[in-house]
Amino acid sequence: MKTSAQLRERRKSRQRFNMSSASKGKFRLLVHRTNNHMYAQVFDESAGKTVLQVSTLSKEVKSSLKYGGNKSAATLVGKVVAEKAREKKISNVVFDRSGFLYHGRVKALANSARENGLVF
Repeated sequence: MKTSAQLRERRKSRQRFNMSSASKGKFRLLVHRTNNHMYAQVFDESAGKTVLQVSTLSKEVKSSLKYGGNKSAATLVGKVVAEKAREKKISNVVFDRSGFLYHGRVKALANSARENGLVF
């Protein structure tokens, strides 16, 4: 029986393999979640560097949250990352959910980012 961490690693490698051709020269929206926090960063594939990063620990997000591990926190992180990306003139990204299922907080973050101007 495989652990949930092993299953996530399989999903992550399968997703990265399928995404590698689609993300050439594009920006990638990476999402990571823990029990208590949500993290999102926009990564430049061509330069190999992080362009911007937002999490529930960021100053602009943390001040308006009571708890960072729920859907409302993920929605706020998605909104802020989309706004910061628009400021840097980034509109098209490839969504990388890092092996997490597209459900719950990951889905809330993605939907919020789409509603606020990111295209993926």
